[in-house]
Amino acid sequence: MELRNAGSAGTLESSDIMITLHPKTDEGIEIVLESPAKQQFGKAINTTITETLMGLGIHSALVEAKDRGALDCTIKARVETAAMRAAGLDNLEVYP
Repeated sequence: MELRNAGSAGTLESSDIMITLHPKTDEGIEIVLESPAKQQFGKAINTTITETLMGLGIHSALVEAKDRGALDCTIKARVETAAMRAAGLDNLEVYP
């Protein structure tokens, strides 16, 4: 999947995460994480974001993540949705 423009998903409500993806010209995933639990869970959050993007075939992106205590399943869902929006696929029906 190729990111064409910026795409975001999520909220800043408790137990959620706001993910914004930006395309990058150079290879690699760069994550800017803002979280009150960054010291304790920052590495796990970064790993979940990176693995989700790699699973979607995205190897180049700038990720802004504003976490408010989201679980892994929520992080994955927000990253997938932001990626679809950034790739211009947000209006497709996933399930017929």
